[in-house]
Amino acid sequence: MLIASAESSDGGFHPPSITDFFPPAIFQIGSFEFTRINAAQLLATAILVILLVVGTRNMKVVPGRLQSIVEMGLDFVRVNIAHDILGRKDGNRFLPLLTTMFFMILFMNLTGIIPGINIAGTSVIAVPLLLAVISYVTFIYAGIKKSPAGFFRNALFPSGVPWFLYFIVTPLEFLSTFIIRPVTLTLRLLMNMIVGHLMLVLFFSATQFFFFTAGGWWAPLGVGTLAFGFAFTLFEVLVAFLQAYVFTILTAVYIQLAVAEEH
Repeated sequence: MLIASAESSDGGFHPPSITDFFPPAIFQIGSFEFTRINAAQLLATAILVILLVVGTRNMKVVPGRLQSIVEMGLDFVRVNIAHDILGRKDGNRFLPLLTTMFFMILFMNLTGIIPGINIAGTSVIAVPLLLAVISYVTFIYAGIKKSPAGFFRNALFPSGVPWFLYFIVTPLEFLSTFIIRPVTLTLRLLMNMIVGHLMLVLFFSATQFFFFTAGGWWAPLGVGTLAFGFAFTLFEVLVAFLQAYVFTILTAVYIQLAVAEEH
């Protein structure tokens, strides 16, 4: 309310909006536009690749600091997601996919707090949707490979249900398994990154407004918004990790349900 009042009285405050996710092109080739979001995605990919290559280039029995960090990250996905959900055999089978998914999401999420970038590579629908489609296709592939004749039957006609209830259960199972899963995977990641960006922009743009535009008695409010901005930045680091973890572990759970004897 104070921010709204300041905006109406001074006219200098510019709150965040959805247009932040449609930034102007840095350069354009034909119909292709390279924007700040594309730069964030490339930066995250480059940092991740360099970190993994350098950290695993000269593996030693007694690891150095970087090798230890890389091994801890890889072991986290292997033990706490792949093996814990899928077991050792299927976990190792899908480990490359789950590892790639986890670190890709994590590093692209973290670009949202990098000064000068300030927007997550996963804050536009293309990346979450692509990952959700990969998760969806992998889930179906795993189920069909495990049980070519029974995958869709088991998914749509669960055992133990009276036949007349299949008229209700089957459409619900179809929506839940084949429609809602990829949609919720996409929207959960996308919405968290959008909201995180909007909150950070709100706090720091309000700080700039209170300090440099409104001035006077408004200036002390800038201290509060600045403190909230830094606190929320730390919270965004946690959210970046949690969203990568949730997306990856749900993918593993869906694969586990597909390869189970009955699901």
